[in-house]
Amino acid sequence: MSGNQNYINHVALVLDASSSMSHLSRKVVDVADQQIAYLARRSKELGQETRVTVYAFADTVECVIYDKDVLRMPSLKQLYRVGGMTALLAATLKSQRELAQTAQLYGDHSFLTFVLTDGQENASHRCPDTPGKSTRELINAVDELIRTQEDNWTLAVLVPDQMGKREAMQCGFPKDNIAIWDATSTRGLEEAGQVIQQATENFMVGRAQGIRGSRAVFSTGAEAVNKDTIEAAGLTPVDPSKYQLIPVARAAAIREWVVECGHTYRTGCAFYQLSKSEKIQARKQIAVLEKKTDRVYTGPEARSLLGLPDEEVRISPDRNDDFTIFVQSTSVNRKLVPHTRLLLML
Repeated sequence: MSGNQNYINHVALVLDASSSMSHLSRKVVDVADQQIAYLARRSKELGQETRVTVYAFADTVECVIYDKDVLRMPSLKQLYRVGGMTALLAATLKSQRELAQTAQLYGDHSFLTFVLTDGQENASHRCPDTPGKSTRELINAVDELIRTQEDNWTLAVLVPDQMGKREAMQCGFPKDNIAIWDATSTRGLEEAGQVIQQATENFMVGRAQGIRGSRAVFSTGAEAVNKDTIEAAGLTPVDPSKYQLIPVARAAAIREWVVECGHTYRTGCAFYQLSKSEKIQARKQIAVLEKKTDRVYTGPEARSLLGLPDEEVRISPDRNDDFTIFVQSTSVNRKLVPHTRLLLML
């Protein structure tokens, strides 16, 4: 194949359309349409072709759009209708089996699917797409499907609670390809849309580096942040004389600790270590620390590396033996966590 790769992304949204989604149905359309608009913009900017497929599932599974150019996508307004039970396993199987029939000639093709559900499986055993199969047989079939997919396939799911996460893991979904969303409110669905957007950004930036698929799309761990992704994102290390790393010995407010350690506090100069799930505002800077060398990378590229959009979004720390994420603080009272470190820009 020539050096000039023709990247073709096949992105699928598999959307729960059971009766319990009725209070969110208008918002589902908004979030899906926003995701498609975002995909169109990033496809142009990154020079990648993106084709979109949308499934809606309740008692049955319906493909409402198949492999359509993202630049020519209609709104889902006329296509998403709610009513019925939750044939989640049937929807997962049908979407992946049908997408597998898509031609992959001439180009570097990659498949990314997001399944969004607000409840547990309860209808696949009598769904016409999976006739005569018990729920246990269907769970095994999904597990087998995920285990045998090629490396250019990525399957992720958003579930409403820990029980949903456990069920998804029993079906073979990789742990870091499962996210929990608040299915009780439109705000929760908006946040789910941001999570999908962040994961898609990581995926598309990774594509440009030759990464074909991921088992950690909802991750700040080693798959998302490593030497290769840092290099590909264009991050350069900060001059070591321009920053200092300060151990945090006790729970203290950020300004108080900076001053106690003999430094001057300026708003925005201090970065705390990401140690729990946090909402990160659009204006907040991110820094990435290489643990072995204490080398620090920052700048807008650090936000891009984590796929952070230009709006508030929630991120969590994931296991990463080589790198640590730091977040800029603009508050004087933020409580620092003992046994972490504080990054101070001088």
